[in-house]
Amino acid sequence: MKISSRGEYALRALIVLGNNENKLIQSKEIATETLVPSQYLEQILLQLKNHGYVKSKRGINGGFTLKVPSNLIVIGKVIRDLEGPLAPMSCVSVHSYEYCPLEDKACVLKPLWGLIRDVVADLLDHTTLKDLLEGNIYKISKFSK
Repeated sequence: MKISSRGEYALRALIVLGNNENKLIQSKEIATETLVPSQYLEQILLQLKNHGYVKSKRGINGGFTLKVPSNLIVIGKVIRDLEGPLAPMSCVSVHSYEYCPLEDKACVLKPLWGLIRDVVADLLDHTTLKDLLEGNIYKISKFSK
């Protein structure tokens, strides 16, 4: 799994909107706060709208706002919606599995890739936008020291 600029910028935009819940924010202002080029941000905001995370209002007093409360926006779902599967290799993907010939030879890397997938998915699936805004990052106790 690699988070592209699209995923990073989408999270930045959601953070700006989450910090201004129930307030319309113009894309120009979001672009300035997130350091994202305006045209690219427009595409990302459209994707976020199509996935149901934000809503928009057109016109001079228009802008974007969250469509659902920040505590209901799960970061793992946002990343999957924009980036695809979380698995580092397709042989361990839950939703986009692809066969690898090394599986027939008891590949010793597959358990590592599966563990990475599980840890990343667990962290992202237990973190909401509200958690990010409040600095409450979920800790995976069996892996934390």
